[in-house]
Amino acid sequence: MSEPNIPQEGFPPEEQKPAEGESPKKEKQSFSADCYGWLQALTVALLILIVVFTFFFRIIGVDGSSMVPTLTDGDMLLLQCIAYEPEQGDVVVLHKDFSEFHSPIVKRVIAVGGQTVEIDYSTSTVYVDGEPLDEPYLGEPMYVPNNAYEQGTYWEVPEGSIFVMGDNRNASADSRHSELGVVDTRYVLGKALCILLPFQHIGAIH
Repeated sequence: MSEPNIPQEGFPPEEQKPAEGESPKKEKQSFSADCYGWLQALTVALLILIVVFTFFFRIIGVDGSSMVPTLTDGDMLLLQCIAYEPEQGDVVVLHKDFSEFHSPIVKRVIAVGGQTVEIDYSTSTVYVDGEPLDEPYLGEPMYVPNNAYEQGTYWEVPEGSIFVMGDNRNASADSRHSELGVVDTRYVLGKALCILLPFQHIGAIH
């Protein structure tokens, strides 16, 4: 009869011998700690992004062709939403229901409070305070609108309001439209800073 395998005095059983390097239990604890640390970091980063994009910035898509060639249908824009005061030449997103339009629209600020706007369709020229605007962003000459809602040629912009137009003047419902007119700045969601998507359109907006 064979003798049982009894460990010699002073030597632990083979299964109790310490493994080389860190034990599996310690490795598992270290991995768990690393995962917890990464989870905390991701949670903080997500919270920061939520705050930033709730109060400071916003992403919105272009719907329609009223800003061609500057912007095209489907472009995704980054907006500055806080600490922003509209200035002449800015591209802004505003939300004010009028006519058949019930979603945010993208337009360019032509004039701000205290200024006057006059349009000479015969020369395709917009005058602000009597001075012609230099508008290199336009793709074609501006023609006389053929609908009853856009027959005005002169506007005075009250304080706290803006006069906006699309860069595609011949296909844009804007402040020339009698149901929109000059727009209270409280309807402005923010300034369009840049195009985020699609990739071939990425860049700052001028």
